[in-house]
Amino acid sequence: MGHHHDHHHHSHEHVPAAADVDVPDEALSPDELSRRSMFRRAGLLGAGLATASVLTAGTAAAGPDRNRPSRNGFLWLAGDHHIHTQYSSDAKYRVIDHVRHANAYGLDWMVITDHGSEQHAKIGVEKVNPDIVAARDAVDDTLVFQGLEWNIPAAEHGTVFVHPGRNEVALLKEFENSFDGAVKGATAGTPANEAMAIAGVSFLADAVRRRRVQDALFLANHPARKGIDSPHEIRGWRDAAPHIAVGMEGAPGHQGAGIPAPHGPGSGRGGYDNSPSADSFPGYPLESYRTWGGFDWMTSTVGGLWDSLLAEGKPWWITANSDSHNVYADNAVRGPGSDFVKNGKYNDPVYGGDLNLTDTDFWPGYYSRTHVGASGFSYAAVMDGIRAGRVWVDHGGLISGLDVRLRARNGRDEVPLGGMLHVRRGTEVDLVISVDLANGPNWAQFVPLLARIDVIAGDVTGPAADRDGFVAPTAKVVKSFEVNKSAGTVRFTYPLGRVGTPRYVRLRGTDGNRTAVGLRGPAVDPVGPAMDVLGSADPWRDLWFYSNPLWVLPS
Repeated sequence: MGHHHDHHHHSHEHVPAAADVDVPDEALSPDELSRRSMFRRAGLLGAGLATASVLTAGTAAAGPDRNRPSRNGFLWLAGDHHIHTQYSSDAKYRVIDHVRHANAYGLDWMVITDHGSEQHAKIGVEKVNPDIVAARDAVDDTLVFQGLEWNIPAAEHGTVFVHPGRNEVALLKEFENSFDGAVKGATAGTPANEAMAIAGVSFLADAVRRRRVQDALFLANHPARKGIDSPHEIRGWRDAAPHIAVGMEGAPGHQGAGIPAPHGPGSGRGGYDNSPSADSFPGYPLESYRTWGGFDWMTSTVGGLWDSLLAEGKPWWITANSDSHNVYADNAVRGPGSDFVKNGKYNDPVYGGDLNLTDTDFWPGYYSRTHVGASGFSYAAVMDGIRAGRVWVDHGGLISGLDVRLRARNGRDEVPLGGMLHVRRGTEVDLVISVDLANGPNWAQFVPLLARIDVIAGDVTGPAADRDGFVAPTAKVVKSFEVNKSAGTVRFTYPLGRVGTPRYVRLRGTDGNRTAVGLRGPAVDPVGPAMDVLGSADPWRDLWFYSNPLWVLPS
């Protein structure tokens, strides 16, 4: 399964079905369709593909040729930065299991993020590395980063990952032993522990500056799940190292958790089934402990915490991930005789048991995808794309592609997702949107239908006077576009008019199945996501996509 198996030479007469434009999308198997989507992303589908080197070079299909920019100037590479293996105390799969599945489900990049812990810090960082290196060789058209899930001192978890290189193990090991909240006994919400988190982010920035590693990134995971990532902590990480601390999960993993019993876990979608604790930020409302259309409250609330960060005019990006530990309806169990404390890993999983319908996770790429606009198919290009905010996320294959630009009418000035458009005051500016609708069935075997796209905009008001503020008073849905089409590409233009003050815009889209008035009222968000119901939140019946923002800065 998957597009990495095709290592034999192709003759011109034997074009794979995925590459044969005479074969319609609906006639392809899911993995052939995934492969065709990859050709489309690389700009390789169509005339001349049969004779392109991608099919005749005897290498992995679309491997070398992925460096060709697509029509809009970027390769859009789908990935997942939050994945657990047998080196995590609460997971079980091998690295290669996740990599093969991610590849088969269409992912171009992924990060292995086993939990920071005493065992991991002592044993696991080194032990997992050969498995990652072997997986890179075995599946050469999916980029596999080594990272870890950081127990952020005084806060939640976060993904930390580095560019592959000779120091990747040494640096991650030093980081974990020096700054992991569990390893250091620094989980309580104290000022000293908050300072340790800042020191950890600064350590990563210093390591890049001193060229110990080529690059490093940190993203906060499931930020609202327990209410312990306070607004001032998030601002503190971002401001301490804005090129390292670049964003948060806009949607958590564990998306299968809300599937109703007896067919599923019957829990809270995303694992968001908590209540406030002593370490929780007291200002957060009870609604923040649930997901909304599968997305974190910080992201889903128009005029809420994410918008309050964007209103400062500073980047803070969102992602979506699997957080895959134990896959829903899989029949694997941990290898018998495992001793995790002694070995820092579980024995290889054994298959053949009953289907486990209480597991909450999907394989990487099966449901949640983070799409990164990269300049080429490389580790550096993916990290650069994330840092630049050229990122959009979706659930359930709701759409196949997204291109968003802010464009000045009086010339050629334009910026993509994450960009800042500098124009003269009074310049007319348009938001130009192009959406490729779902081009085939998703992994639940239906073709999702996009019903509506919302444009959300807010004023840039400068640095927050209150570092614990989480409201952006001017942010609201300024335009909704109905999508009266089920296939192909739809294009919309939203005119911002003559721009006199700094603003930002962002997008979301929905299948329209579950909606509600937003938390800040109908004037702000008349038809937003509804709060997910504990025990009854089928993730396939409530699909959304979100884009990262763009800014226009007149002067």
